[in-house]
Amino acid sequence: MNCRSSFARLLSGNAASGAHYRVLVVGGGTGGLAISSSLSRKLGRDKVAVIEPSDVHYYQPMFTLVGSGIKKFEQTRRPMRNVMPRHVTWIQDGASEFDPDNKTVVTVNGNKLYYDYLVVAAGLQIDVDKIKGLRESIGSGGISTNYLPDTVQKTWKFLEEFQGGEAVFTFPNSAVKCAGAPQKIMYLAEHRFRQRGLRDKSNVTYYTALPVIFGAKKYADRLSEIVDEKSIGVNYRHDLIEIDSTRKEAVFENLETKEKVVQKYDFMHVTPPMGPMDFLKASPLVDGAGWVDVDKNTLQHKRYPNVFGIGDCTNVPTSKTAAAVAGQSGVLKRNLLSHMNGQPLTKRYDGYTSCPLPVSYGKLLLAEFDFDGQPLETFPINQRKERLAFYIMKREILPHMYWNYLLKGHWEGTSTVRKLLHLGTSV
Repeated sequence: MNCRSSFARLLSGNAASGAHYRVLVVGGGTGGLAISSSLSRKLGRDKVAVIEPSDVHYYQPMFTLVGSGIKKFEQTRRPMRNVMPRHVTWIQDGASEFDPDNKTVVTVNGNKLYYDYLVVAAGLQIDVDKIKGLRESIGSGGISTNYLPDTVQKTWKFLEEFQGGEAVFTFPNSAVKCAGAPQKIMYLAEHRFRQRGLRDKSNVTYYTALPVIFGAKKYADRLSEIVDEKSIGVNYRHDLIEIDSTRKEAVFENLETKEKVVQKYDFMHVTPPMGPMDFLKASPLVDGAGWVDVDKNTLQHKRYPNVFGIGDCTNVPTSKTAAAVAGQSGVLKRNLLSHMNGQPLTKRYDGYTSCPLPVSYGKLLLAEFDFDGQPLETFPINQRKERLAFYIMKREILPHMYWNYLLKGHWEGTSTVRKLLHLGTSV
């Protein structure tokens, strides 16, 4: 049996230098795998290559469930070789330089790769060092984050070791993967404190750089009620700038007054600042802030028509979530194929994104909305109300959809489901 019929062809070192591909995809995250799966089935074997250095692929939306003791860390990860599409060429290397005028990408190992079409799906990077003292303290002394695979298990450990006192949760003054995730762990931790009989001995405080609890008003209104019901203190427009682990103190800057606020902590979940990947910042592909500069509706690059972008690395003005990638993937695939055939780009991304917010063990609020923060809901019921069914969907159904449909390019968001369900209730 020819192994290339079952697995992606793996190239490393100088083996790929000078190679030419019909489509070159930078990044083997959610967007990169979804797009390369779809395109490789359409274009055929070895027409699509993926540049991705990692050995492991993580289902990152499950990290909140790991940090709250609901899922095991092992359930979030699979070997990259097992999720890489079978008909692509996997170049296990990192991208380093882009020359879109000459249609080339240079890798970290110095290989020059040529393409007809480029899809940038590079994700974003977590900038731990932008908070003074965080790198030295994270993963010890009650400080953790669900955003890093190396520390997510520590969140649950520290929550179980917590015996009362100050529990602090943060949201940075930067872009964030899944802007609801900093709150998700807070609600689950607060519920866990109640289960353990510690709530009367605990202060739960949320410091956010944002001026609101959530970007979409319909859900923000309910979340504001929830934090009041749970007696969670919320400090808006406050950004974590320093941690003194010897004193167990966190220093926040009031973004309006520039005053410093010192907060004691016994447990702290930190959401680190995030931003564009370093290797993209100096490329001709990005805007002034370092994000890949694409049309928000077609996902085609604004200056290079044979370049497209998807997911967290782009400047598409929507929340950076796997749900957004799902919605973008079908649009990008069809528009790229249309461009290849000299046809107009007719598919439009509407900004759809989703944030399943567990507000306790067993209840979840399902936020779905568009570019303008207007509800774009899948189910013909009021999704502002938290429900057990949504919680089960987050815990059991969405992981199955991710591994078996989204990564394989078969799941393009909820638009089809939404239309069918609403049609069924309107006749």
